[in-house]
Amino acid sequence: MKVTFPHMGTIDLVLSDLFDRTGLEYIIPPRTSERTLQLGLRYSPEFACLPLKITLGNFIEALEAGADTLLMAGGVGPCRFGYYAEVQKCILKEAGYDFDMIILEPPAMGWKLFIDTLRLLAPGKSIRQIWRIIKTGFRKARAIDELEKYVLKYRAYEVKRGDMTKAYKKALEIIKPAITDEEITEAREEAFSILEGVEKDLGRPCLKVGIIGEFYLLLEPFANFGIEEYLGNMGISLERSVYLSDWISPSSKNLIMGISDQEVAQAARPYLNHFVGGEGLPSVGHTVIYAKEGFDGVIHLFPFTCMPDTIAKSILPKVSRDYDIPVISFVIDEQTGRAGLITRLEAFIDLLASRRKQKSKLHKEHDVLVNPRFGVDVTLSNSERGLA
Repeated sequence: MKVTFPHMGTIDLVLSDLFDRTGLEYIIPPRTSERTLQLGLRYSPEFACLPLKITLGNFIEALEAGADTLLMAGGVGPCRFGYYAEVQKCILKEAGYDFDMIILEPPAMGWKLFIDTLRLLAPGKSIRQIWRIIKTGFRKARAIDELEKYVLKYRAYEVKRGDMTKAYKKALEIIKPAITDEEITEAREEAFSILEGVEKDLGRPCLKVGIIGEFYLLLEPFANFGIEEYLGNMGISLERSVYLSDWISPSSKNLIMGISDQEVAQAARPYLNHFVGGEGLPSVGHTVIYAKEGFDGVIHLFPFTCMPDTIAKSILPKVSRDYDIPVISFVIDEQTGRAGLITRLEAFIDLLASRRKQKSKLHKEHDVLVNPRFGVDVTLSNSERGLA
């Protein structure tokens, strides 16, 4: 059995580590490219979501490279993601490809089904051994996400453009070969020392922007045109509402994001009080949280025809008005051009910068007080105003 899987952010690092531990032979598809997309478009239904089309292209390229078993995640709820595997299986069989499909359903579908699937991916391993493999693998996955979160936040402050991206690549190479818990801890520390060693100007006034939306578009750089690196290079400090290890974990604590599903649902409740599938509810909840935390704006990304985030998009203007936080939504499909997206994005960033400048001016005008004892002007600092 030669198993393969579609690309999505750093999932190739996580799954290759898992398969190395289980001894399963695997093939990593070529990095997602325009060819990948075109292959997916050739066989996919016209109105299928963009993620289905791209991941189908990943599978085709992997099958061409010699894979014979496809691994795809399942899902629950109104979001069509739960149907991807079955649809892709039918498409590829009709196209004449010979393969087996393994669908990894979430634990919510039943622990027995989940464990039985894991046994297929870890032949000859006991449940205890599988648990240890997953536990250690998750530690490594979370370490990778911690590095990514740091880069998203601090790339905007680098003194020399591109240094943080180069350091991030070095950091990933350091953590890749780590196997044991001790090695992962040591590699994580060394990787962070590289990132922290990048020269930064932390006094630089950078905009703070949250990125929300459908998980695949947030995690896969090819699908979102590398928007995070582009924004970081523009001097925008970022926070993302979804990280890979949070998304694949059966826990709802979201250890990397740091905000539990319950907290997100509570924040969204005045606007959306029930699950609508996918990231529909989290998109609303995270926007409220970002607004309360003083973010300058929010960028919303989702695929064309995505029902959950279409619902969120209809609600976000109300959130934007109530919390006075600008929100821009990008609906992306195979017809979306990078140039048009960047043009809208730059206009949005200009708006945020203008608002920040205007707010700063108003704060200075209102925060100048006359000290009654000495009769001199005193300007309050951010920390004194509670805005730090």
